[in-house]
Amino acid sequence: MSRDAIYTDNIHTGGFTFDDKVASVFADMIGRSVPGYGETLKMVELLAHQYAQKGSNLYDLGCSLGASTMALSRGASGKGCNVIGVDNSKAMVERCKDALKNEHVIILCQDILDTDIEKGSVVVLNFVLQFVPKERRLELIQKIYAGLKPSGVLILSEKIAFTDEDENQRQIELHEAFKRAQGYSDMEISRKRTALENVLVPETLATHHARLQEAGFSTSHTWFQCFNFASMIAVKS
Repeated sequence: MSRDAIYTDNIHTGGFTFDDKVASVFADMIGRSVPGYGETLKMVELLAHQYAQKGSNLYDLGCSLGASTMALSRGASGKGCNVIGVDNSKAMVERCKDALKNEHVIILCQDILDTDIEKGSVVVLNFVLQFVPKERRLELIQKIYAGLKPSGVLILSEKIAFTDEDENQRQIELHEAFKRAQGYSDMEISRKRTALENVLVPETLATHHARLQEAGFSTSHTWFQCFNFASMIAVKS
C-alpha cells in the first residue's frame, strides 16, 4: 500500500478528483483521514450477514478500491448473492478489478446516478453521497429505495456538519488533530482542505435522516459516530 504524500510538494489549485494519483494512495489516504473507517468496514460485513437475502443483489455504490465490496461479499457468503461495485473513476475501477480479480464480484465503471438498482437487499454508500451534488441526493436515495426488496437496507456513511457553529468548528479541529496523529502535516491538511472545498459538501445528521424518510424508508438510525463522521442504516419495510 503506497503512502499518501500527494499534498506534500505541490500546491493544488484545482478541486479534489479521484484521478490516478489519488487512486494509487487511496487505501492509505482514507485510512489515515477518516476516523473509525476500519470499524465501518467490519460493521458493513456484519450488517451484510444480518440483512443479505438469498439470491438478491448487494451494491457498493462508489466502491473506489473495493474495500466495502469485499466486506459485503464476506458478509453474504453462502447466500448466493450477486455483489456489485460501481464507481465512475476509471483509475479506481482498474485497480479495484485487479485487486478483486479472483473474487466473485462484479465491478462496473459508471456514474452511480445511472446505476440500475434491482432486487437489492443491501446497498452501501460509504462516504460517497457527500460528493454527489446536493440537488441530486434525494433522487439517488429514492432510486435506491425503489430498487430494494422489502426488509432491504441502505448503509450510509458520511462526513457530517453541525448546525451549531462552535460545535462544527470543534469537530473540524478534532478531525484535524486525528489526521496529525496519523502523520499528516499542517501543510498537507490545509492543502487538502482547500482542494475539497465545494467538492465534498457535508450535511447534518438531521438532514440525512429527513431525506431517508422522504425517500420512503420506514426507519433509520445512526449506529456509529466518531467526531464529524457517522454511519447510518435505513430499512425498507
